[in-house]
Amino acid sequence: MTNSTPTSPRTFEDARRWALIGAELISDAVAGLDDTGYAAPTALPGWTRAHVAAHVAANAEALSNLVHWAATGEPTPMYASPEERAAGIERGRALPAAELTAWLRRSADALEARMDRLTDEQWRHDVVTAQGRTVPATELPWMRSREVCVHAVDLATGVSFAELPAGFLAALCDDVAAKRAAAPGPAVTLKASAGGAWELPGDGEPVEVTGELHAITAYLTGRDAGLRAADGSPAPALAAWL
Repeated sequence: MTNSTPTSPRTFEDARRWALIGAELISDAVAGLDDTGYAAPTALPGWTRAHVAAHVAANAEALSNLVHWAATGEPTPMYASPEERAAGIERGRALPAAELTAWLRRSADALEARMDRLTDEQWRHDVVTAQGRTVPATELPWMRSREVCVHAVDLATGVSFAELPAGFLAALCDDVAAKRAAAPGPAVTLKASAGGAWELPGDGEPVEVTGELHAITAYLTGRDAGLRAADGSPAPALAAWL
């Protein structure tokens, strides 16, 4: 895979800032939602806004477990099991609207406060993600920024990928393209109209797709961006990102 971006590679400070931006977008998106509002469908098949909000709140608590791991050296998995993770989302999405909103905001604030207390040395400690990857704790803000920024769009309250920082979009394209390059799929060359290109090696002749950076990000993450190939046909369908 070749990969170039319109901005510099992401930094730790970038990820901390994007995580705060995404959390604020989500908080604003759910402000005022009642039970009916939370029951509305989202961009994720089969999930209501309540499902997405519960998932994001549970993610903050799970990442807080990894912050505890980094701070103390005590192995603390994100989730006890995949079943426990799914059950937590189900419990959360059934909460009354006010309680779900409060949990979403409380968990986000607690995660940020715990990250603020980590020392430089603790940030360098290794932790293990829910996917079994061993990463330094400095990756946690990036993991959080992906969750809150992408799911702020998924809530379908009016937030779009176009409203997210360009640096975040380019970094996310890097991340997703690298993951997709290691899995089966169609060969696609993606070019952002303002600069930046990503190649997905795969089956068949490469299909060239050009579009705005926010549309390419939406496409790579499996969201419908309406992108078309150079010949006018729809961009090749991609498998699920996560």
